[in-house]
Amino acid sequence: MRVLLIEDEQSIANFIRDGLLEESYAVDVALNGKKGWELAHDNLDEYDIILLDWMLPEMSGIEICRNIRLENKQVPIIFLTAKDTVEDVVFGLETGANDFIRKPFAFDELLARIRVHLRNSDGEQTSFVHGKIELNIATHRVTKNRQPVDLTQKEFALLEYLIRNKDKVSRRTRIVEKVWDMHFDYDTSVIDVYINFLRKKLDDPGESSFIQTVRGIGYRLNETE
Repeated sequence: MRVLLIEDEQSIANFIRDGLLEESYAVDVALNGKKGWELAHDNLDEYDIILLDWMLPEMSGIEICRNIRLENKQVPIIFLTAKDTVEDVVFGLETGANDFIRKPFAFDELLARIRVHLRNSDGEQTSFVHGKIELNIATHRVTKNRQPVDLTQKEFALLEYLIRNKDKVSRRTRIVEKVWDMHFDYDTSVIDVYINFLRKKLDDPGESSFIQTVRGIGYRLNETE
């Protein structure tokens, strides 16, 4: 999952970014409104959710939110702000935001709200099944033949992306953008390493891997019976 964070306070931006990275989100950060809008405008189809400060230098969060909605984009937007009146909340929501969280806030609360909006934007699907493998986003649990499989955060994020896109080839560049940070150095060989990790944990001995390599392009999941 890829998040755009537009927040001008460096310490808050670092706090949110580091927390989301630990949860296996890919995070792009803008420290002023103008840069934030440029990232949003150029990559709207790439972002799964936008975290947007209200008061920003160069361009306000309200302006950014309005511009996004003028383009009829339905990406979830959560305002992060110290404003706390009912009028402010109503104004922000009517501008097009999906949610409003007041500063200071606990990271766990922000994470819970992000997960709710991502579930809602994805038809509230939290469980995915592919053959013998089941992945549950809400519980962050993977099982094979109903037996738990211990995955790292990044292995889980990679498997989630592959399962969500199981009906098509997952291109290496898209995997880097969605599973790793936007500013990753694009040495996509790290993807091969993590694919091998998943294969070792999830493949059956003597059988073909459930992850098929599409040479020169990326990966796709093999069809199941």
